[in-house]
Amino acid sequence: MYFQRDNNLGNSWSRNNKLHLFRFISYPLFILLMLCKITLIDHRLNIPYVNLSFLDSIIAIGSIMIVSFWAFWLPRGGYLISLVLLNLFLTAIMYSDLVYYRYFGDFITIPVLLQTGQISSLGDSIQSLIHWNDLYFFVDWVIISAYAIIKLIQRLRRNTSWPIHQTRSTYLRRKSILHRFITGILILVIGSVLTFAPIKYYSETWAKGVFESNWWNITLYNVTGILGFHGYDIYRYAQDHLGPDPTLPEEEMDAIKALFQQKSDQRSVQNEAFGKYKNSNVVVVQVEAFMNFMIGKSINGEEITPNFNKLMKESMYFSNYYHQTGQGRTSDADFSSHSSLHPLPSGSVFVRYPNHHYDMLPTILKEHGYSPNVFHAYDSSFWNRTIMYNNMGYDRFFSKKDFTIDEPMGWSLSDNSFFKQSLDEMTSITEPFYSFLITLSSHHPYTIPKDKQGLDVGEFSDNIFGNYLQSIHYVDDALGKFTEQMKKQGLWDNTILVVYGDHDNSIKDKPYYEQFLGKSLNDLDMEQIMNQVPLLVHLPDGSQVGEYSEPSGQLDMTPSLLHLLGIPTDSYHMLGNNLFAEEDRFVVLRSGAFSDNNVFYIPSPDGIFENGRCYDLNTREKTTVGSCRVGFDQAKFQLRSSDQVIQYDLLSKLDDE
Repeated sequence: MYFQRDNNLGNSWSRNNKLHLFRFISYPLFILLMLCKITLIDHRLNIPYVNLSFLDSIIAIGSIMIVSFWAFWLPRGGYLISLVLLNLFLTAIMYSDLVYYRYFGDFITIPVLLQTGQISSLGDSIQSLIHWNDLYFFVDWVIISAYAIIKLIQRLRRNTSWPIHQTRSTYLRRKSILHRFITGILILVIGSVLTFAPIKYYSETWAKGVFESNWWNITLYNVTGILGFHGYDIYRYAQDHLGPDPTLPEEEMDAIKALFQQKSDQRSVQNEAFGKYKNSNVVVVQVEAFMNFMIGKSINGEEITPNFNKLMKESMYFSNYYHQTGQGRTSDADFSSHSSLHPLPSGSVFVRYPNHHYDMLPTILKEHGYSPNVFHAYDSSFWNRTIMYNNMGYDRFFSKKDFTIDEPMGWSLSDNSFFKQSLDEMTSITEPFYSFLITLSSHHPYTIPKDKQGLDVGEFSDNIFGNYLQSIHYVDDALGKFTEQMKKQGLWDNTILVVYGDHDNSIKDKPYYEQFLGKSLNDLDMEQIMNQVPLLVHLPDGSQVGEYSEPSGQLDMTPSLLHLLGIPTDSYHMLGNNLFAEEDRFVVLRSGAFSDNNVFYIPSPDGIFENGRCYDLNTREKTTVGSCRVGFDQAKFQLRSSDQVIQYDLLSKLDDE
């Protein structure tokens, strides 16, 4: 009996040694595999001006250890399964980031995940963003699956029943559990040191203030790495939503009040345009992915936007108008244009804070006797519009269920039929009314049916850039019919018509634009091309016709319309300019880029001012970065203040004072 116990003890020790060896080999392999995937993701993202260093690899290794340390607390079977599942989970997250970045130029965050119901609606857009060589990213899944199948077959051939291990003594079992627990804790400690020590160094040197500003997710990624970014995003979301209601220090509240007062003073002017169109109807059209670079241009002798070009000759055309959107894209354009606040750096305001208080154009107009309505031939739940539009003060939201889908195209209804049906509905709305229309036909990936393609794109045939031009040409045709119908229905002469683009087309390949424009482009050219959208304002009497090249942006729409309607903005909290006031313009983009009449600043992804680029708009060449210092600080403060107003629901507090 005594000899037998010794033999079992020896077998247990032998088995334990094998288990230790198995974990010693398998865990480094897991880390190496995930590090290779992170490196591949970094390479595929190919973010300009982000140069990964040795410390970034250390952060990546530490992050992998932090998310996987708990696997050591499990017995062998659970340990192996947990590593496989972690591989699948982390791979899925990183690849989703890659696909999301290809379209949005940003990473997936918790607020974005709350909008996953929208992903199924993206359909062809997502499909077009998946590349065949991405399969390399999943090679290990094939190997793991094949290995698991082979081992299962071998086991079934040896014995149809699962083997029963010899029972170990209580002492050895407890010792094994303690050993696994200590090993897991040790890995967590080492991983934390490897992760947070370099991040602390970054945040105290070249990335100082990055976690306070949070103005661009790319900057955070440059500091934390892809896994660290998601860890910080979870922390940031929990801090915003799971704790007690945050409050701002009094001095920060005073600074925000001063900013609003400064903006109000700059806008306030009593000129001949103020109130000139009081009680006029207002129709605003937000056109999907409508960019400025092709306005007035032709291809193969044919105008791309002939109807818009014709309308320009009897309207105000703002040729230096910027979209100021973030991750929320179309919903951000909607929010910023109506609230005169910046969108958030992460997620959509429509989804994250739909019930907070904002000074919205529809609400303001309703208080002055208008009937505000919104028209969009898509699902009412998309971008959480039903809830948000109710908060914005609209009388009614005409969504997909309110339209007859008599001409299906792309995501829903063709713009041609959408415009016609929307105008038919307007005939029964009490005047004066405010109507906001959101188009769809020019949505990524820009697939217009062959029988609707009226443009010869020549050398751009069968590529996404040519498809984009084709879709814009179609939308322009629909816009032309829309204005003609307005005239026939008697709306033209008593309506302010506003048409603007919501955001860029997500086609960032410089060669396409150089080929189309017939010239080489520098970084300033591309930055402006990707951020400029057209703004057209047609006034009822056809006055103030011409091109306006001063910088302007989507935050400027609401205060400018209120000026025309004779509604002062001094009691409202807005950050936009008044396009009808003689003032120095300052336009801030969500990325931290900004423009005034003299310079344009392009920030560096690392967030360091000195690493950004400052361009002289007169020469269109780089100038000393110090020339943009004042504007940089101003832009940073404006973005931070806008974020705080939204997240802390400050307008409800300011209104109570």
